[in-house]
Parts: sequence; C-alpha cells; structure tokens
Amino acid sequence: MKSEPDSYAYADLARDGRTAWDGVRNYQARNYMRDDMRVGDLILYYHSSTKVPAVVGLARVASEPYPDPTQFDPRSGYHDAKATREAPRWFLVDIEPVRELERPVTLAEMKADPALAGMALLARGNRLSVMPVEPEHARHVLALAAG
Repeated sequence: MKSEPDSYAYADLARDGRTAWDGVRNYQARNYMRDDMRVGDLILYYHSSTKVPAVVGLARVASEPYPDPTQFDPRSGYHDAKATREAPRWFLVDIEPVRELERPVTLAEMKADPALAGMALLARGNRLSVMPVEPEHARHVLALAAG
C-alpha cells in the first residue's frame, strides 16, 4: 500500500494504531482489497510522492473488506453519487502497524536489484495505491531493510 507521507505517513499509522484505507477510487486497487486481502495479511507500506520514495514500514490487514463510507457522504471528496448502500462501488480494509523498517528501502534500490525483477511496484506506469507483492519479493525487501 502506498501513501504520500504528508498525507498519511507510516508514523501516523503507528500513532493511530489502526486506520481504514479509504478513498481508493481505482477499480483494480479496489478489487485487490475487496477480493484478495485477508485479515492477517502483511503489507509493505510505501511512501510515494516524496523526494526519496521508499518502503518504510510493515503493516497488517486488520479487517475483512467492507464498503468505504466516504462514497456515501456528499461532503467527502471521495463521494460517489452512483454508489448506494444496497450496491456499494468502493470497498476498503482496515490496517494496523506491525513495525517501522530498520531502514527505508528506496525505489531506486529496488529497481536496481535483480532479485526484485517482476515486482508490480517497479513496473513502468504501475503505481496503484494498493497492489499485490509476491512473497519472495516481500521477503527480499524485508531482508534489504534489515541490512
């Protein structure tokens, strides 16, 4: 999962203890949350739109998917007039922090590492806010962070 650090940094998640990953308005990212994420799944928390984009923390899925309430709120920037409570269009999961990484693993470092070839995050033009990570890629990123 990626977030801009000035919007919701990993430190914010650590402070809050849990958050709803709301406001996702990309169907593919929504489908990953709705169809593929399960309670207990681990998440690489990635800071984007910053001077040095990097994976900075480890989080965990803390709820089953459920309708994103912001889609029903006309005052929300994420309101969707086509969504109804009977037929919601957008879903989310809650996440909780596990730990901050020992050191950030930068986008440049990951791109230069042959062991991460094929990682979805590194594909050109593929910067969804939620995307799958193969287990071997996640293990490698965590090993890089550990030194």
